[in-house]
Amino acid sequence: MDDSRAPWHAHIYYAPDDRGRAEAIRERLIRLKESGATPQLLFIGELRDHRMGPHLVPQFEVHYTADFVAMIEGIIRETGLTALVHPLTHDDLADHTRLGRWLGTPIDLDLTVLDPPGINQGLARFGKTDF
Repeated sequence: MDDSRAPWHAHIYYAPDDRGRAEAIRERLIRLKESGATPQLLFIGELRDHRMGPHLVPQFEVHYTADFVAMIEGIIRETGLTALVHPLTHDDLADHTRLGRWLGTPIDLDLTVLDPPGINQGLARFGKTDF
């Protein structure tokens, strides 16, 4: 796979009081995707108001390619919400730790539920679905 098309994720977190901002950025991303101007933006997940996978607070997931990293990070920063952005490799633990980076204040994750290295279940669902 061309490095510019390498898979990336963003987990955009929100507190109950910030749900409106999360809905607004999600809608903005949906409009951007539907415009056809950003083929790098592959999937925008549903708002998850509960714990999901390693994510202990509400969040939603966005799938995109490496050539969209700077743009998605800029959009997220505008909201002031916290996000974890990371590549999607065959090492789920590394993706969510040493390969990921936080925008805003880091949030605790439950790393015990992540796939072991070499068995990343997320790769098969890239661009298709969230948790």
